[in-house]
Amino acid sequence: MGNGMNKVLPGLFVGNYRDSKDAAQLDRFNITHILAIHDAARKLHSDKHYLCVMASDTPDQNLQQYFSLCNDFIHGARLRGGNVLIHCLAGMSRSVTVAVAYIMSVTSLSWKEALKVVRVGRAVANPNFGFQRQLQEFESCRLAEERRRLKERYPSLALQSSDEELCRQLLLSYQGLLMSKDLCEGRCPMGQPCPTGLCRSPSKRTVRRKSSTQSLGGGRSTPPTSPRMLPATPTGPPGTGRPSSGGTQGGLVRSGSSISYRHRPSVSSAPPSRSSSRTDLPNTLVRTGSALDHHGGWMSSSGPGAGPMSGSRRSVGSAPTSPRGSPAPSPPVTPAHVPRAQRVPPVS
Repeated sequence: MGNGMNKVLPGLFVGNYRDSKDAAQLDRFNITHILAIHDAARKLHSDKHYLCVMASDTPDQNLQQYFSLCNDFIHGARLRGGNVLIHCLAGMSRSVTVAVAYIMSVTSLSWKEALKVVRVGRAVANPNFGFQRQLQEFESCRLAEERRRLKERYPSLALQSSDEELCRQLLLSYQGLLMSKDLCEGRCPMGQPCPTGLCRSPSKRTVRRKSSTQSLGGGRSTPPTSPRMLPATPTGPPGTGRPSSGGTQGGLVRSGSSISYRHRPSVSSAPPSRSSSRTDLPNTLVRTGSALDHHGGWMSSSGPGAGPMSGSRRSVGSAPTSPRGSPAPSPPVTPAHVPRAQRVPPVS
């Protein structure tokens, strides 16, 4: 991949992106036309004729749609005596696919034979399986029509006989190189070095994952739990200091093993009590003007006959917490400051 561009046919070269930037190499092979096919194809030399094709090296990339356009660019340049460089990034897949499609179109070779011809000149030629499938489809569906189109557009026979004869000679050379192990078809045995580097043997180090049923002591073990799967610790609303008892309380909604907070609108609801013997104030409590003006207590909104609430907190945080099991005493109230209708009898 990094040994420079390679000659496939007279006037046809295949290389990589580095070769396309090497001005000395372009001058050495007298490159006049450059076909760039990769994700960021653009013109790099102002004195060269360019055809830029934007395509990625993925199996689902449709290269077959560009075969006719590339064939016209390559064949027209060769008929005028020019030299064409086809390059992608590595010079292995996209550029090789275009070269194979062109050789199929100007000769009587199949796609497999045309690939062998390219591999004689460039040993690392290896289109991905998606491009190989497209070459096979091109051969079975469109090749006859493309050959007829090229003959009508370029009636000159200057290259036809010479290309056909040279390709047959290269196929014989391919068999000899394959037997001498100077080439491979991507099927080198495991452990045997590949002459082209196409067959990458896997690393000798293999990672073995320990079974979750095994333990150091030979007994029963518990499968490891990922930190993301640990159940969340249920926490109560801010200010309670203790976990919630479940269900929906104070805006805490339990959903499976996760806990989330959801806003619940309420009218001046008091926070939950710290003791189970205490009764929290209902959500419908409101302040009344008469009680608020004198002692800031809470009055029930159920009606004027409900009266003051003794035995429960008159204001949030105003009364000390009573011991468990004993009634909560009401805070001392001066009778002189309490209206006659709202006067509370003393607690004996």
